[in-house]
Amino acid sequence: MIDSLKDSFWSILLVLNYLLAVIAIITILFKKINSSKTVAYILVLVFFPFFGLIVYYLFGQEYRKNKIFNRKDISNANIIKSVGIDLHIEGREFAKDEFFDELDDKVKLIKLLKASEKSPLTLNNSIDILKNGEVKFKLLIEDLKQAKKYIHLEYYIIKDDDIGTEILDILSEKAKSGIEVKLSYDDVGSKLSSAMKRQLDESGVEHYPFMPVLFSSLTGKSNYRNHRKIAIIDGVIGYIGGINVSDEYINNKKNKLFWRDTHLRIYGEAVKVLQFHFLTTWDFVSDSSLDINEKYFPSVDADENIAIQIAASGPDTNWANIMEAMLTAINNAENYIYITTPYFIPNAQIITALQIAAKIGVDVRLLIPKASDSWIAANATNSYLDELLFAGIKVYRYYKGFIHAKTLVVDDVFSTIGTCNLDNRSFNINFEINALIYNEKQSKILKNQFLEDLKESDSVDFESWKKRSKLSKLQESFARLWSPLL
Repeated sequence: MIDSLKDSFWSILLVLNYLLAVIAIITILFKKINSSKTVAYILVLVFFPFFGLIVYYLFGQEYRKNKIFNRKDISNANIIKSVGIDLHIEGREFAKDEFFDELDDKVKLIKLLKASEKSPLTLNNSIDILKNGEVKFKLLIEDLKQAKKYIHLEYYIIKDDDIGTEILDILSEKAKSGIEVKLSYDDVGSKLSSAMKRQLDESGVEHYPFMPVLFSSLTGKSNYRNHRKIAIIDGVIGYIGGINVSDEYINNKKNKLFWRDTHLRIYGEAVKVLQFHFLTTWDFVSDSSLDINEKYFPSVDADENIAIQIAASGPDTNWANIMEAMLTAINNAENYIYITTPYFIPNAQIITALQIAAKIGVDVRLLIPKASDSWIAANATNSYLDELLFAGIKVYRYYKGFIHAKTLVVDDVFSTIGTCNLDNRSFNINFEINALIYNEKQSKILKNQFLEDLKESDSVDFESWKKRSKLSKLQESFARLWSPLL
């Protein structure tokens, strides 16, 4: 009997695997998720026994989302109500309708987000577009040292390496002096030692991880991570963009890899919207009641009148706000569309919109890294280049180092800087946040930065690209199979 069981052990396991796989497939079909993602999960479950179940368990189930983020959405609604009613943010922040007439109908996405309580259009803003980490950290450290009331930080990656320790030491000193300091960090992306956490505790810095996991080093790119990078100082200065707190984001003699990134410093009313999004996250990670008062939303008088919306998306939002904003901007482009992203694994809507824009004469250009930090992401990106190039879209690959900037600029009218990549993970799975900027001067600054980056990039020639090896094409096809799940 025992020998018989031993002989059939693997057969029993295989039968059990496919029984569970059938249950999983039925569950997926009832969810009515998009067809490409459905097919990807089914193929993985059928053709990759055992491994397919692991993938589905880690990435396919949404019981965590439904259970956890429904509660967060309720909390968000309560905070919106408190901010909107008690502080009259809505009445002050929404721009006058005359502003829409100035833009004509070229950028309709303002109206797309205008009705949202979470994305008011603000006009009283001045901004600085920051190129690379060394520029960002110099200004951020200066602003942190000048903080008088409070400091709020929310980061996907914060490490206690050289730059991280310098910033965390400033936070500790500020907390000791009586200034309120709150720090939220993603538990998968960040690495803080026990000694640093003890220092933060002893100095009075309040700090919480976002969705703690048991073995963060083994979770890789697990679902529902907080990919945002937000810094708020005294409610009037805010930072948003692609640069995390880590030494690798600084270009100095210690780092062999040049890191090209873009961040944004805001002084003005848009910081209030960043503050709102920070508070919703803080309420979630700290699991404590928030005392929302006017100190978090002070009056501010900026030198300029730059129009900005803050668009946030994540598992707790009803709509893919950032993706919809980008799609609307692409659809309304008349002259050019310049996109920089480290990960380009788009959905069908983005691909179609870019192809149509190029075919009607819009100058569409895409800048991606030549060397990626992910084999499967790079090959998945490469699998899309044929259809882009065929439609007349110009593709460039940055060779100076790794380009991590996440920017889009359209027609000298609209630009966006933030944390959102052009991939399924950013559009639908992780928590992301972008600044949408409606200003000719700032759009031209970002456009000129894009054109400068092209000088250190290779243009992809369609005829040469088609001649790449069959092995490369096979790897791309394999990676693309996984693209809906990346």
